[in-house]
Amino acid sequence: MTLLDLPADPATRRRIGILVFDGVKLLDFAGPAEVFIEANQTVDNYDVVLVSPDGSDVMTSIGARMSVSAAAADAGWCDTVIIPGSEMSPSRFVTPEVLAATASLAKGTRRLASVCSGAFVLAALGVLDGRRATTHWKFTDNLARLYPAVDVEPDSIFVRDGNVYSSAGVAAGMDLALALVEEDHGPHVARRVAQSLLVYMQRAGGQSQFSASLTGPVPRSDLVRELTDLICADPTESHTVRSLAAHAGVSARHLTRLFRAELESSPAEYVAQVRFALARDKLDAGLSVTETATAAGYGSSEALRRAFVARLGISPSKYQRRFRSTVPSDVASGGEALVTRIEDRSQSRPTTGDFGAEHLADPA
Repeated sequence: MTLLDLPADPATRRRIGILVFDGVKLLDFAGPAEVFIEANQTVDNYDVVLVSPDGSDVMTSIGARMSVSAAAADAGWCDTVIIPGSEMSPSRFVTPEVLAATASLAKGTRRLASVCSGAFVLAALGVLDGRRATTHWKFTDNLARLYPAVDVEPDSIFVRDGNVYSSAGVAAGMDLALALVEEDHGPHVARRVAQSLLVYMQRAGGQSQFSASLTGPVPRSDLVRELTDLICADPTESHTVRSLAAHAGVSARHLTRLFRAELESSPAEYVAQVRFALARDKLDAGLSVTETATAAGYGSSEALRRAFVARLGISPSKYQRRFRSTVPSDVASGGEALVTRIEDRSQSRPTTGDFGAEHLADPA
């Protein structure tokens, strides 16, 4: 049993240790931190501690200086450790000091998580070897290339593999934090946090670009929650009342009653809502109407047009022109210009042993 597999500490409060360093992306750590602080309004259970490799202040991505509580080696035990990312190339910010600090913080933690390119830190330490993981879409190809032992899931918002978590960038870090709050205190606390912060209720980790709106009831039963997660994970699938009922092992009539009682809609209506929300996200991201129809599970552009006219009274193309002021050309062309090229450090990749394997293994 490794230290990452140890059971939760019985203490009533949970310390969340977040490692920051020069060039750290501000939202990668500020977003998750705010989720835990907001959760204290309901459960008063979290202490958020910012630490740096040597205890010195750091300069964030926006040029703001951030003070910290301690050096990583002096931070003490943390229930959860979060490693944020940076817009800098990992070859610049994944330094021996950052790796040593992460190894020190990871000693004995119950949960270890990365946000965005923070996954490169965990990968460099060998923590992700043989595990499923993700990072921001800009970096997934490079993560897979540099660390072939990592099972990279490029389209996931966040991934949990055992007690190790990884997430895509910025907002996905808040999704991950909300999921951790839900693990600790249940979906109603997580939902209240999301409502207070005016963000989406946390998206299931396997979802791609879809975000479930805060409007509407939250599933009360595990069965309905499982089916809504299934639908949201792949809205393009042919989800029928019969197929969903068969998956749940109940009758179609009973499933419909459950959906109406808990979500105030039929299964078919819920699927339509999910697909429509996904279609709006795709149009907002700059996809064409035809591409959006395919990506959101509509049979044709005409079917997508009918859905938009029925719900909003305008066509998809008019919606895109009216509610989006700009479409970055690099996004519209596939985002290739945004991809950060990371130097191949495979020859000089630090091994876990270089920074003390004892930090990541049970000393007993």
